Amino acid sequence: MNGGRLNLPKDHNHAPLTYKEAGVDIEAGDALVEQIKPLARSTRRPGVVGGLGGFGAMFDLKAAGFTDPILVSGTDGVGTKLRLAIDAAVHDTVGIDLVAMCVNDIVVQGAEPLFFLDYYATGRLEVAAGRAVVAGIAEGCRQAGCALVGGETAEMPGMYGGGDYDLAGFAVGAAERGQLLPRPDIQAGDVLLGVASVGLHSNGFSLVRRIVERSGLALDTPAPFAAGQTLARALLAPTRIYVRTMLAAIRSTGAVKGLAHITGGGLPGNVPRMLPDGLRATLDATAWTPPPVFGWLRAVGNVPTDDMLQTFNCGLGMVVAVAAADAERVTACLAEAGETVRPVGVVEPAPQPQAEADCIVANADALWRG
Repeated sequence: MNGGRLNLPKDHNHAPLTYKEAGVDIEAGDALVEQIKPLARSTRRPGVVGGLGGFGAMFDLKAAGFTDPILVSGTDGVGTKLRLAIDAAVHDTVGIDLVAMCVNDIVVQGAEPLFFLDYYATGRLEVAAGRAVVAGIAEGCRQAGCALVGGETAEMPGMYGGGDYDLAGFAVGAAERGQLLPRPDIQAGDVLLGVASVGLHSNGFSLVRRIVERSGLALDTPAPFAAGQTLARALLAPTRIYVRTMLAAIRSTGAVKGLAHITGGGLPGNVPRMLPDGLRATLDATAWTPPPVFGWLRAVGNVPTDDMLQTFNCGLGMVVAVAAADAERVTACLAEAGETVRPVGVVEPAPQPQAEADCIVANADALWRG
């Protein structure tokens, strides 16, 4: 300071700097919010209080029909599947993935997803791409029966390049006290039902992208394993949302003891999460046939079987634990609701009684035959 005046650099009289010139377009953000509002309204369900625009979202559990609820929450992202979507300019399915990764984790605990919030961060806000992403989120919420009650759009030049973006989601659900999963009565002799995946879902895409590079195929060329689809569209098939079908089985049969969502870590890493210590799951890979994408990835990448099992779902998106006497009626319930389901294994005593829960996939190489 000198006599109360700032000592400004000599070029201080250049053109004024604005937030927009710095890379943040408030008007574009406002335009996106206006386009999002009808998408959010399309997901409205009992329990929602108010709409978009407040500083926070409210939800009335009593209005949703709960009497003595336990809240269950989950948060997740889509991982490097986004890189593939951005490179292929396919923005309308990753929002479904975002919802799926959160709500599938909630339903395995016996909870009904109630509401969802998203975080969308980008280097440069492109309204059309942003709307496509949020339209996918709204579609995922409709499939799951939960409300899109809010979110955050952050334009952050310097953090993300150009039109690159990242997504995160947060879901809250509820279950009546005493109805949470897994149940404590999972025991040796219980049957494991495998519920089919639609493809890769949202795990393993760092490896997938390396395999695509090795294949030499462009993303807009026909997929070798999926007739009528480009490679990008086939790889980006959205994660299946199992909420409605799993809740139907839980509530109508009363026989579901445990659920495992098969995400990162594959079958060996996720099935044991629903089992008590002292037990292990033994799965027979001859009992199901994975979608062709998995065989293509293994062949082109020369990926070892153990890596395939620990990286991908290998054709099963959910595994359900039931008593042997209940396996047939739970299978029928899930099939009637639209799932492809079959017995794939059993629960057994662990070799050492105090051992941590484990999962063995027998005959794993059978997954890549034919």
